[in-house]
Amino acid sequence: MNQTFMNAPLRPSAHKHRGFTLVEVLTVIAIITILLAAGAIGVGNLNAGKGVTSAVATCESLFEEARTIAVSKRCKARVMVDVNDKTSENYLRKVLIIHEKINSDGTVTAGTWILANRGFEMPKGTYFSKLYSKKNSGNLDEGNMTMQTDSGKVLAAFTGNYAYYEFNAEGIFENAGSGFVVGSGVRPKGQEPKTTKGAARDFAGFVVWRNGRTSTYSNPEQIPNLPDAAQPFNF
Repeated sequence: MNQTFMNAPLRPSAHKHRGFTLVEVLTVIAIITILLAAGAIGVGNLNAGKGVTSAVATCESLFEEARTIAVSKRCKARVMVDVNDKTSENYLRKVLIIHEKINSDGTVTAGTWILANRGFEMPKGTYFSKLYSKKNSGNLDEGNMTMQTDSGKVLAAFTGNYAYYEFNAEGIFENAGSGFVVGSGVRPKGQEPKTTKGAARDFAGFVVWRNGRTSTYSNPEQIPNLPDAAQPFNF
């Protein structure tokens, strides 16, 4: 055997892997953290967008239901949004239908309101906006409502302030051109909901016409006065 070869110093293998340095490990952890945070924001915005879409579709069907009730019963009917108590989970999220009382002889008792359904509660993080729903510079109709059952029982749990949309006995909506707009946001307890920076224009809705029909906004740009940055819904 060649003596020179046997006495040659051993060289490190070219395939031997060296360990990661502390700086490299920390860098990888930082990158992963950033990616996870970005993913969480993206998922949150996606869920919020789904909530807005779901709320608009359901509320549009409630308007059609209210109009049908008005025409079939030949009385006034209203779609109402709870604006009563900022500390309540229902605030700007609960939507109800009511109609005037129909007596046994078919006559209408004006000003006595019957609850037509138990209402719809918008998904969490989704709220009605009075500011973006109002027609031009005019405010939405709003008032303190007392509701009862057909048997005359007053429903105290539903009594309070509501913004409302009214159809007459012919199914005509007098405040034609008003919108119904909802958006995603956050609401610290006892405060108005606010848009967030990542979803400042995450709003959708529809316009209500004189004949009671609705037209959905095809994109947020059609909704008047939407914010470009985070701000409260109703100011």
